[in-house]
Amino acid sequence: MAAAPQAENSSLDAAVRSDLRLPSHGFVLDVRVGDGCIVRDMKIKAFFPLICSGLLAVASGCVGTNDGHSTAGVPFERDTIVDRYERPVGQLAAAARLVLTHNGKLLVDNVVNNSFEARVNERKVWVKVSDVDGKVSQVSVQVRGPVGADLPEAHELSKQIALQLMAGANQ
Repeated sequence: MAAAPQAENSSLDAAVRSDLRLPSHGFVLDVRVGDGCIVRDMKIKAFFPLICSGLLAVASGCVGTNDGHSTAGVPFERDTIVDRYERPVGQLAAAARLVLTHNGKLLVDNVVNNSFEARVNERKVWVKVSDVDGKVSQVSVQVRGPVGADLPEAHELSKQIALQLMAGANQ
């Protein structure tokens, strides 16, 4: 009699499986199609936000300015032009001050460390004048726009400072 219920159960299982269209080896949560594309799609969906957040973290950051502060920006861009002149710091500072007021609005004029901050053509500009040795002084011009560094604008302002030095020497 014990054999009869097993035969009855196995025929019942076969009937249920045929009604539910289940595979013969039991219930399966995910059906594999071909070479496992569900697994590949799930890996892409899982790692895509991780990759995007990693790129965002690498691409953004803080950038040091010429006056010692920091501002938001991409840290791997070149944004500073450095020129050296055989002139005293006072002449370079006066030329930089004149060029910044002529081209835009001078916001900060720090006479202690000879650094300037200005707005020129909707861009932030930092200029620092420092003494290299007794004869040589250097001017660092840093320009950052709304998107990132603006090296052509920094080069233009640096050139105007040099021209202002020459005009001041000739007078």
